[in-house]
Amino acid sequence: MHFDHERIPERVVHARGAGAHGVFRSYGSAAGVTKAAFLAADAETPVFVRFSTVLGSRGSADTVRDTRGFATKFYTEEGVFDLVGNNIPVFFIQDAIKFPDVIHAGKPHPDREIPQAQSAHDTFWDFVSLHTEAQHHTMWNMSDRGIPRSYRTMEGFGVHTFRLVNAEGATTLVKFHWKPKLGVHSQVWEEAQIACGVDPDFHRRDLADAIEAGAYPQWELGIQTFPDTPEQTFEGIDLLDATKIVPEELAPVQPIGLLTLDRNPSNYFAETEQVAFHVGHLVPGIDVTDDPLLAGRLFSYLDTQITRLAGPNFHQIPINRPHAPVNDMLRDGLHQQAVHTSVAPYKPNSLDGGCPFFAGADTGAFVEVPVELPAARKVRKAPASFADHFSQVRLFWLSMTPVEREHIIAAYTFELGKCWDQAIKERQLQALANIDTELCTQVATGLGLPVPTATAPAPDARPSPALSQIGREWPADGRVIGIVTDASTDADGVRTLRRAVLEAGMVPLVIAPAGGTIGDTDDPITVQRTFATARSIEFDALIVAGAPAPGADAQGARDAKAGTPGQGTTPVDPRLALLLSEAFRHAKAIGGWAGAETVLNASSVPADAPGVVLADNGQAVLAGLTPSWPNTASGTASPAI
Repeated sequence: MHFDHERIPERVVHARGAGAHGVFRSYGSAAGVTKAAFLAADAETPVFVRFSTVLGSRGSADTVRDTRGFATKFYTEEGVFDLVGNNIPVFFIQDAIKFPDVIHAGKPHPDREIPQAQSAHDTFWDFVSLHTEAQHHTMWNMSDRGIPRSYRTMEGFGVHTFRLVNAEGATTLVKFHWKPKLGVHSQVWEEAQIACGVDPDFHRRDLADAIEAGAYPQWELGIQTFPDTPEQTFEGIDLLDATKIVPEELAPVQPIGLLTLDRNPSNYFAETEQVAFHVGHLVPGIDVTDDPLLAGRLFSYLDTQITRLAGPNFHQIPINRPHAPVNDMLRDGLHQQAVHTSVAPYKPNSLDGGCPFFAGADTGAFVEVPVELPAARKVRKAPASFADHFSQVRLFWLSMTPVEREHIIAAYTFELGKCWDQAIKERQLQALANIDTELCTQVATGLGLPVPTATAPAPDARPSPALSQIGREWPADGRVIGIVTDASTDADGVRTLRRAVLEAGMVPLVIAPAGGTIGDTDDPITVQRTFATARSIEFDALIVAGAPAPGADAQGARDAKAGTPGQGTTPVDPRLALLLSEAFRHAKAIGGWAGAETVLNASSVPADAPGVVLADNGQAVLAGLTPSWPNTASGTASPAI
């Protein structure tokens, strides 16, 4: 009987997720704008973070092109604060009533239930081409942000504008940002496609393995602050419009604390699956604004948890339980775990001595910020500022480097090329024409369609360099280094290289023709990947020790990557050549010593190409791949990888 009930309803969105425990340490730099206790100087708060994709089911792949959820539960001394964000700072819609529409459009077609976890189909593009306020979020999805390298190298955004309240009662408008200490990195499209087939658990495995290896992922929490004026605008940007950003050049992101994830869940269902986030879980010092999309989320999230977790007591599940004492008048319901002893769960009462008492601002309770409203008519109508659907899309496009623009063009061309309805393609091309002529021209060329004329002049937009992922320096901490070797290689050199990689804060994985161990029996080196199991997607860099011989299983009948039987023998295993050629094609750093040049030549990897380093030993190769090692105090670096 129990087995028949071992499943709960799947999340409609964000079903595919991975989580981790950690701690948030506040710098205290936000104390002037908020009285939230967990943001006081040196305050440490336990957290649980859940990362997710939006569209796919629980069984879908991790590396699909999609928005990622970045939800953080702070177990503060004043109660739970949930910062429920995404890896993209804007949303598809401005009004929450449209949320079912955009999700219905993005989900698989209802007749065939395909395609899974993809936006490359007619209903999605039908919606966004008709609903042009979605163009900004769509552009972010078509950029490299839609296929992150890992959760560890992904930004997070609170999306909405919130209101902070300090100890004196003064208010400030704010946007929340998570900045990964490793920088923002993505996969190229081919990598993402390979990962979907080779390792659909790529992102959750990467997160869990990094934490297990002690390469704890870290993010700085930062805020953009704005004066809390009646107009709730900044530099002409409507702060209540969830389809708009405020460029960091106009309002710099100020770091206020450090998040470190240092513990994996002990049980996926109990923690990652049952964790329940709600944007209404607030603490004193943080309040909501009149953002119409946020208003809808305040209702919808609570309703979702009651349905999915079978009742109103979902907050008593251990992963959701506050770490602060709770005294309320809630009673009974499904899955009630508390044993209430009071006889008067109402207010006022005399039987329980009037307890519970209403807490006021003088006792640190949460009190909504009072807002004065001018005389006005309440109508269902968006403000005029919400009608600008193209200026910030153009801003994003102009902020990209040439290679990032090429990736965006390729993404639009691929996605629209998967649509069947010609009118949808033409309508989306019209939207692109209103964003940028070159973007529209290149996509139209790829689709074999005429280039439409813009219906309005290109909007003025000043590029924001902060939006580009290219051109900055990041530490190499936590990077995965593949060491390719075999039993004939200098084992001492491999051991020395492994130690150097570990001491540098990175993770070494030894790759050999077969599993088991290599080297002396007194000090064997464990093989963690074989030529049959390794693919370039897993590694940030590859270092070849010598010229490993082909594996005994390098035959097409046993492993298709080894090629077609009867093609003749080669001194280099075809699977190793594939591993290196893919890594080079995907702009990974490659190095080698002791005859590795032969392997690179067989893999069509030019020894003198940028990012390729040959030296006399493994340590010298590693130094060449990381020419300016990070200063751990400042967190800056200029590594080749």
